[in-house]
Amino acid sequence: MKKIITAYLFFGLFTSFAFAQNQSQEELAIIAVLDDFHDAAAKADAARYLGHMTDDAFFLGTDEHERWPMQPDFIEYVNDRFAAGGWSYYSTNKNISFSQDGSIAWFDETSISNSMGAHFRGSGVLERINGEWKIAQYVLSVLVYNELWEDVMGLITDEREKREE
Repeated sequence: MKKIITAYLFFGLFTSFAFAQNQSQEELAIIAVLDDFHDAAAKADAARYLGHMTDDAFFLGTDEHERWPMQPDFIEYVNDRFAAGGWSYYSTNKNISFSQDGSIAWFDETSISNSMGAHFRGSGVLERINGEWKIAQYVLSVLVYNELWEDVMGLITDEREKREE
C-alpha cells in the first residue's frame, strides 16, 4: 500500500513538474493572476478582485446587457454583489497567447461554477503594466451543447419578447 501511495505521489509531482516546465514564466504569471482573480471573487474581496483589472477595463457578462466599463459601472456592481457574497468558479484549463512584443496576452479558460455546476468560458485580454499583468477585458460566456442550441434559442427569443412587451 505504501508503494502505491508513494508511486502515486511521485507520479503527481512528476506530471505537475512536467506541466510547469512546458509553460513560460509569463504564462505562469498570468495563470496566477487569473486564479487570484477568481479566488478574490469567491472571498468577495472587491479590492483584490478589482485590483487585477486595468483602470479602463471592461467586463462582459452572460446577459446581453452586461457590458460594464470598469468605472463606474463594474466597480459599483462588484461592490454591491460582494456585499451579499461573491461567486465561486474554478478553471479546468487555460490557453494563453501573446502579442509579438509580449506586452499583451489573450486567454480562454473553461470554468465551472461551484454553486451550480454550470460550465462557462472566460476569455479576455491582459496588458503588462509596469511589469504586472492586468486584465483589460474579461468575457464570461455560458457553454451550451450544440444539440441544445435550438431549445436555448427558443427560450431566449421567448424571454426577449416578454421584455419588449
